[in-house]
Amino acid sequence: MNAKSASPESAGEPAPSSPRSEAAAAAVADDLVAALGRRRLYREVTLALRSGLRDARDDFSFLRTRGLKGLIKFLRSVTSSDESLRLFRHSQTVPELQVIPVLFQNTLSPPKENPNITLDHIFGVDPMKINSPPTEKEISLALRVLEACCLLYSRCAALAHKYKSVKVLVNILSTRGVIEQGACLDALISLMLDSSSNQKDFEECNGLEKVANILKDEQADETIRLKCGEFLLILIGHVHGRDNSPLSRINEDIKLLFEEKCASLIWAASQFGSTLDSDQRQTALHIQARRIIESLEI
Repeated sequence: MNAKSASPESAGEPAPSSPRSEAAAAAVADDLVAALGRRRLYREVTLALRSGLRDARDDFSFLRTRGLKGLIKFLRSVTSSDESLRLFRHSQTVPELQVIPVLFQNTLSPPKENPNITLDHIFGVDPMKINSPPTEKEISLALRVLEACCLLYSRCAALAHKYKSVKVLVNILSTRGVIEQGACLDALISLMLDSSSNQKDFEECNGLEKVANILKDEQADETIRLKCGEFLLILIGHVHGRDNSPLSRINEDIKLLFEEKCASLIWAASQFGSTLDSDQRQTALHIQARRIIESLEI
């Protein structure tokens, strides 16, 4: 009698899997790997924010500066992937991870009067808490962090409005040095691009007049005068034709602040380069700002 041939199952061998089941298993594995990757990325984002914000809250300027440098490094890395950007935006809805309040409660807060400090304050039972004032480097770094946050997430500009950000920055522009002024102008643009409330604050603070005064001041640093020219060109080009903008009358204001020839040049120059790439636009912007300064000095 011929013995029946043994089947794979009876021989203890696994049954061959179908293509459909293999595809399903691969999909599950891919989903697991993706989920683990998202969790790892989330941990990296929160760790970078917590570390930077912890130092940025410190009483000592050198530690705040270190924290701000860490935040800038992190914000630059955020642009490397859509998932990182999504997680950053989500993090800014979590109060303990929000960057904007820390900036305005520490480095960018209005300067306080120095108290009269005695030995009792230092060696007493309840020693006085002393904060070292921010340096020009610290302030410029904080302004760069503010600029990056607003460009990456428009709601950061809305949150900054609660801290009277435009008023704070216009004061920095009027009272601080060249390093802070340059960063301040860039941060002001990022605050106002899509925020009518911040544009309104800029108008109420006479921000346009203060920028114009620096631009017209032949004794001012030439780099900052160029920055002011570029600032006006970007701002006018952005709000031009937007009747609902608080700065919709900016062209009329420019005519009041500058002589007719210079005002006409500013308006014409603000319409430059809509079809140019970013590098070409920056070059054209610099050239037009230079022409404005030259027209003021004639």
